Amino acid sequence: MGIVLKQSFKNTLFIYLGFVFGGINTLFLYTRFLEDEYYGLVTFLLSSSNLLMPLIALGIHHTIVKFFSSYYTKVEKDKFLSAILFLPLLVALPMGFLGNAFYEQISNYLSEENPIIKNYTFVIYLIAFTCAYFEVFYAWAKVQFQSVFGNILKELWNRVVVMILLFAVYFEFISKAEFIYYLTAAYFLRMFVMMFYAFRLYFPKFTFSRPENFNEIMRYSIYIILAGSAGAIILDIDKFMIPGKESLEKAAYYSVAVFIGSFIEAPSRAMLNILQPLTSKTLNEENHAEVASLYKKSSINLLLISGFFFVIINTNVQQLFNLLPQEYAGGVLVVFMISLLKMYNGFLGNNGAIINNSKYYKVTLPFSVGMALSVYFLNKLFYYDLEMGTDGLALATLIVIFTANTGKILFVKSKFSMTPFTNKSFIMILIIAMMYLVFNFWDFNVPVVELFGFPIHPIINIALKSLLITLIYFFIIIKFNISNDITRLYNRFTNSNQ
Repeated sequence: MGIVLKQSFKNTLFIYLGFVFGGINTLFLYTRFLEDEYYGLVTFLLSSSNLLMPLIALGIHHTIVKFFSSYYTKVEKDKFLSAILFLPLLVALPMGFLGNAFYEQISNYLSEENPIIKNYTFVIYLIAFTCAYFEVFYAWAKVQFQSVFGNILKELWNRVVVMILLFAVYFEFISKAEFIYYLTAAYFLRMFVMMFYAFRLYFPKFTFSRPENFNEIMRYSIYIILAGSAGAIILDIDKFMIPGKESLEKAAYYSVAVFIGSFIEAPSRAMLNILQPLTSKTLNEENHAEVASLYKKSSINLLLISGFFFVIINTNVQQLFNLLPQEYAGGVLVVFMISLLKMYNGFLGNNGAIINNSKYYKVTLPFSVGMALSVYFLNKLFYYDLEMGTDGLALATLIVIFTANTGKILFVKSKFSMTPFTNKSFIMILIIAMMYLVFNFWDFNVPVVELFGFPIHPIINIALKSLLITLIYFFIIIKFNISNDITRLYNRFTNSNQ
């Protein structure tokens, strides 16, 4: 786990630095510098592009991770990369042509409830295209076991750009409409930076020769593109559906709650950036003992870290909403449900990487399609029919992902005879539950403090409670030796300071 922990630590730092910028943008700047309607518009455009991106990418970013380590000579690797690099254009170019030909009909349909969307519909395609090729070149770097720079571009770049642009709007250097155009340009620039970095790591000798297993590669890509598209529906269909029933402002309010709840997934994203190519390599080498070891270690470490942030966020969530305008304050249940499912995602460890990079990858398609259909119909039931509001959207996502994740654990157990459970997993779950119950129903009695009309006392309350939780949580973790990796890091730190 040495390379995993080393790069995961760096990736986690940059992901959380990105979350800091994203948090400032989401909680303070978007809500004050940009009108709720425009914030909702940005949320809708980005979510819609996320739905389109997997289709344009053609699954190539997953294909690179799965197959690259199976080639042993530079000639074979160059054939492989040459063959797949331009495949996304087979989808992107016809899609762009059709989008241009039927632009009026598409934009009218999307803007039926919110006319402001009409003039920006083309942005969805442009951002989807740049994100697709960014992921292709990011995967190119990952298989060289260099995930940190791409992670910086993925997690930090856009949030820093958004912050700069929001201040530009505030000081009237640019208009709110220009904000969206400059943001689109930033996505293009990010794609080109990632491309140049990937080519610097490994520049192939381009050839028209195809690898011997090209048909297998195409079959895998087709399955993954369908599974990836279904997966994107699960993640972003809720934000896409809100403007079809309510105002764009409601999408903005929901987006803030989802952002807060998603904060805990950073360790999972950081570790999986390096675990994916490593899992693929060990599977290609048929080293199942190492795969099982990675499975258990990644699961307990991610449960430990995700559980910590689950407790921190949910025991302080009311104070967090006290920092926001009143319109945003109704998302406590959304935060709880989203953070719960993100914690469960962490508990799976590299489960998804095992399935996607094994000979059983085809099962991802029925899994993903079933999840997509389920979340769509549950959203319609809870949000439209039962009028449960955005709580219903979060509940639908929680039910579907909880059920699917449990199915994935059982699938890997049946095919590989391995589970993510260790003898400390259930102890860890009990610790998380007890910490949540102990700290959730009270706050420090901090007097009201304001600075230039901005409330400071919720920040003081959050800081005090978080410090107390941190000390108790990690004392228990070390005392019970929940994770050998965490205990080893603690011992190394304490010994170096003696």
